[in-house]
Amino acid sequence: MISQLSITPSTPMGANLVPGGGATFRFWAPRANAVYLEGTFGGTPLAAQTPASLLSKDANGYWTGFVPAAEEGDLYLFYVNGIGSSGLKRDPYARELATDKPFPNGSCILRAGNSYPWHDSDFVTPDFTNMIVYQAHIGTYAIVHTGVTSTFLDMIGKIPYLVALGVNVLQPLPIDEVETDPSMGYNGADYFSPDFPYVITDPAALLQYVATINSLLAAKSLAPLALADITPGPAQLKAMIDLCHVYGIAVVFDVVYNHAGGFSVNNALDDACIYYGDRVPNVGNNNDSLYFTDQDRGTGGLSFALWNECVCQFLIDNASYYIREFHVDGFRYDEISDLISMNCDPGWSLCQNLTSTLRFIKPRLLQNAEYWPSEVGNYPKSTTQFLLSAAIAGGAGFDVVQHDGLRSAVRAAIRSASGGQQAQIDFDAIASNLYPQGFAHGWQTVPCVENHDIVKVGTDQRIPYLADSSNRRSWYARSRSRVALGLLLTAPGIPQLFMGQEFLEDKQWSWDATSSNLLWWSGLTTGSDIAMVDHLRFTQDLIRLRWNQPALRGDNVNPFHVHDLNRVIAYQRWLDGTGQDVVVVATLSESTWYNYAVGFPYPGNWTEIFNSDVYDNWVNPIVAGNGGGINASGPPMHGFQASASIVVPANGFVVFARR
Repeated sequence: MISQLSITPSTPMGANLVPGGGATFRFWAPRANAVYLEGTFGGTPLAAQTPASLLSKDANGYWTGFVPAAEEGDLYLFYVNGIGSSGLKRDPYARELATDKPFPNGSCILRAGNSYPWHDSDFVTPDFTNMIVYQAHIGTYAIVHTGVTSTFLDMIGKIPYLVALGVNVLQPLPIDEVETDPSMGYNGADYFSPDFPYVITDPAALLQYVATINSLLAAKSLAPLALADITPGPAQLKAMIDLCHVYGIAVVFDVVYNHAGGFSVNNALDDACIYYGDRVPNVGNNNDSLYFTDQDRGTGGLSFALWNECVCQFLIDNASYYIREFHVDGFRYDEISDLISMNCDPGWSLCQNLTSTLRFIKPRLLQNAEYWPSEVGNYPKSTTQFLLSAAIAGGAGFDVVQHDGLRSAVRAAIRSASGGQQAQIDFDAIASNLYPQGFAHGWQTVPCVENHDIVKVGTDQRIPYLADSSNRRSWYARSRSRVALGLLLTAPGIPQLFMGQEFLEDKQWSWDATSSNLLWWSGLTTGSDIAMVDHLRFTQDLIRLRWNQPALRGDNVNPFHVHDLNRVIAYQRWLDGTGQDVVVVATLSESTWYNYAVGFPYPGNWTEIFNSDVYDNWVNPIVAGNGGGINASGPPMHGFQASASIVVPANGFVVFARR
């Protein structure tokens, strides 16, 4: 029997277990005639669509009830009697969906929010200046069985690999329940529940993962997990985040608040989703659908109705839930430019409330907006600088933005270089984008040269293909790829890698586990593709170089020499007042430059701390380098007080630091 015991004005949305037993339920359906709770609680079915299962409606359109017999793992749904139709609806706040019936007709599972035994109390989210982001798709990153989607627990097995690589931020593509399988993740349907394919339900299989997890925990002298700790789907996602934190890796979720999915499964309407959540008549005006508008920018779903405070709160609750219950360290917000262009002032207000609320909950949170000013139109606050201003000052309150300046310049240069030695290459574009123009700090941008959108099937190609489409393992492909990554990881900003980029993956990416366009791990793990092995070593050492040289993580960059004809760029990185200067010299010339004169900020000895040519057929027996260092004893040049004649390897780069 449903009562109003334990129901207060602060009763949370969805289904929540309460101390002392039972659970509260709260569902938003302001125009519904009645909302009933259906399910089996404590082993006893609740009589469907009877006074015993009827929830109570308050003045704001929220329906509530308390079920004293409700327990962890119980299945439930809401039955909505509306003025347009009647039928079942899933809980928009459900922590997990069940497989009692095929999606989208299954039940919701009542889950406790605080039952996972965390180990990450000592973890601190890195400073923005000290981040290297690794973007990965859970379903295709760590495939164990051919053609079978990889899972959160499979991802745990890759944590030692990520640690060895040197990245410290894992950014999965969206992980919430979507309406299609396989999916890239941007057509969300159930925002609080992890995606079915990423969860393992077989107890025998789970035992193997428990062993892997406990081995990783034991290596850090931490308490083991039991099978029950990772049996619920949400707990498996929590375990992935927990183990990442234990090993020093922050986790940033990719969330989609500019639109939801297309509300159909196998070309049939998903009648149980939040679309027309209170079941008013569907007459084709989607502005009546409770959560949505009629705005669609071609992203595959409708914009949320952000003029409605309850809809905004739903999205804020979602992000807050991921912080409080999953310990996430930040968010990459998909297409905030679309969100604002489709909603204008309500969209801007949501951004302000969202960023302010989350910063209050977790001050070190990274809030990264995908924001392209050209897509916002004439909205008066459309500048990126306004987007990054504090909400209290009228800005949107984000910390950083995705940035395509360096990406476009580097990709264009690599593409041009594939035309041969006589092709024109625009190094000036690279020079002007080493530092993001118009930003107070380099760390306010997240540059990359590959990402999920750029290199997915049907779009552009990976760097090795751009470098040499005729042979993606040739010297040209290998060496130019090293230059592209070198420019990214020695420039200001928060660099972002896309999965596989670090080991010279050359195929476009697919999110389908049965596709032929998957990461070729075996070429790396078996050593059968030596180019992959060498490139991974190159990436690992280049990342370590960034960690070991504070100047490479700072804001200051001075491209003091750019020569398009010679295909050479040289730039200085430094920290004010420390003398920890670094000089990077790169070329896309197909011949090595010997005795190439460049300026140096200070006279004296400089150590050659990195040479990309070493990594070709490791250790390169014919490496072109500077014998470990140079002496800058030459005359003033390029605005500096000293100079030196150096060797710059063909399609390569060298890095010098003061001794």
